[in-house]
Amino acid sequence: MTISATRPPERAAPLRAASGGFLIILVLGSLTAIGPMSIDMYLPGLPAIGQDLGASPGDVQLTLSMFFIGFAVGQLAYGPLSDRYGRRGMLFGGLLLYIGTSVWCALALTIDELVIARFLHALGGGAGAVIARATVRDLYDTDRGAQVLSLMLLVTALAPLLAPVSGGYVLKFFDWRTIFWILTGFGVLAFVAALLFLPESNPREKREGRRLSELFTGYFQVLRDPAVVGCTLTGGFTFGALFAYLTGSPFVYIQVFGVAEEHYGWIFGINVIGLMGFSFLNSRLVVRLGSARMLSVGIFIIALAAGALLLFAGFRIGGLVGVVAPLFFVIAPLALIGANCLSLAARNQPTRAGTVSALFGAVQFGMGAIASLILSELQDGTALPMAGVMAGSAFLGLIAERLTARTLRRSAVS
Repeated sequence: MTISATRPPERAAPLRAASGGFLIILVLGSLTAIGPMSIDMYLPGLPAIGQDLGASPGDVQLTLSMFFIGFAVGQLAYGPLSDRYGRRGMLFGGLLLYIGTSVWCALALTIDELVIARFLHALGGGAGAVIARATVRDLYDTDRGAQVLSLMLLVTALAPLLAPVSGGYVLKFFDWRTIFWILTGFGVLAFVAALLFLPESNPREKREGRRLSELFTGYFQVLRDPAVVGCTLTGGFTFGALFAYLTGSPFVYIQVFGVAEEHYGWIFGINVIGLMGFSFLNSRLVVRLGSARMLSVGIFIIALAAGALLLFAGFRIGGLVGVVAPLFFVIAPLALIGANCLSLAARNQPTRAGTVSALFGAVQFGMGAIASLILSELQDGTALPMAGVMAGSAFLGLIAERLTARTLRRSAVS
């Protein structure tokens, strides 16, 4: 694969907000936390949802798979629309849909109703993720953007760190519906914070004056850039391992290894602390070493650990510890994947940051939905299906990264 030798100059724009860079990062991190909050907080409740609504584990996992699909579809729409019409309007519309469907999820009476509600829930929540990432690309160059995305991830990581723990304790004293009432409140807070503190990073004079019918052809344009294709596939395949973990770990920990619901979040949080650590490491090193090198390091660690996880789970080595230990080195280095992949993918597309961000997020969640559905079909009451899907995703990500590295090196030489 090759890319054009003519690249737009890198820009190192400061945050253009009177309230300061830290506050903007905090708000953007909170917006990207909507997805993790909406997924992770109810993970400990998946077995309880099945019992309450009379649904099988596979049917309950479908509520998670449909959320992944909805999040992917929503991002595909918000990206180009926010490129053309601005970030804030698209963001507020998505957040209102998210708030309304959070209430619907809390009131659902059947598993089919919850599946539909979760799909629409994700359509709304996708606005926060794609617009937050596009805002960073509006304001920063490649390596500095990766640094800021890593700092955002430190904020975002508080959600998967606290959400499963709090969700487990909510279930100890209340029912699973309370989790969705809490998510309703979180959506309202995110709406108010964005309204008060988040500026429009894509002002009218920067927008491309294309008709609505032409907006989505931008995907065909960005897909002509091999760096976009390669980095997006690398991120998508690799994050399939994360979504397989999110789908499978509640049943592996709680049902296979007998972990109490309120303790699930503490084990889950070990990996989140690792994510935060690798995010901080990336923010410190990426400007010096470059996004491509940090990406290569991350994907190598993940693939090696995923192979160990498959071996330990297949031969039932070490019990719970034999699963938790390699999982740490599969999940934590993902902090080196998302920020660096997105920055590298978007560096040649300065006027289509929203489109690239949407494509990247959609492929991530699309691959996640596929991994989740495959895992649901392979469930056999052991940790092996989860380990197998995670290892397959990691190895595909490694192959995509190796092929993409050649493209990025040619681009650097050009």
